Order: sequence, then C-alpha cells, then structure tokens
Amino acid sequence: MSFVDAIRSVLTQYVGFRGRARRSEYWWFYLFHSILGFLAACLSGEAGGSYIAVIVGLALFLPSLAVSVRRLHDTDRSGWFLLLALIPIVGGIVLLIFYVQDSKPGPNRFGPNPKDPAVPGLVS
Repeated sequence: MSFVDAIRSVLTQYVGFRGRARRSEYWWFYLFHSILGFLAACLSGEAGGSYIAVIVGLALFLPSLAVSVRRLHDTDRSGWFLLLALIPIVGGIVLLIFYVQDSKPGPNRFGPNPKDPAVPGLVS
C-alpha cells in the first residue's frame, strides 16, 4: 500500500472501527500524522497561538484511533487492547510490539485478511 493509498483509506474510514488494517496502512498514516502535527506546531509557534495544532489534533484523533483499532484487529486482538496506552511506558512498548507484528494469516473474527489476493478490492 502506498503513502497516498494509506492516507485515503484511513480518511475514508474516518470512524470505521470494524475490519483490519495492514501494517503499511497504519505506519504510513502514522508518518502523515507526525508530519502534519510537526507542521501545525511550527505554524502555531509562528502565529502566536496553538489553535492550528489543536484543530489538526482534533481532526486526526478519530482516524488515528480507528486505524489503531483496525491494526490490532489485524493481529487478532480486540480494540480494547488500546487501553494499554494508559499504562506508563510499558503500555506503549507492548502496543508498539503489537503494531509491528505481521497480520494473522487468513480470515479472523474481525474479517478477511487484507493481504489475501482472493478478497477483491482489499489489495491495491
């Protein structure tokens, strides 16, 4: 999945918490989110307020949450594992390990594998 395809996929499924997200989709969107956050912080510093950074953060909050849940689904874990982020340091490390793991092969309880070429429309 390319950078543009990943951004398009995440933003079209703005609050889509069902299904699965490939590693490439998650990490490309994470890069996009980081770049946009950095640019918004720079612009906020120039403008003398943090309004731009707050608006960007709020606009990308739900898509980030949704793609994180779908990424956990791809590793056959419930989206509730996202609550591990509330545990200082250890929770973030555990989630990072979950995010870098490969997809569980074949369909799981959250849907078909997005890497499976037999599923039309899922692989680009």
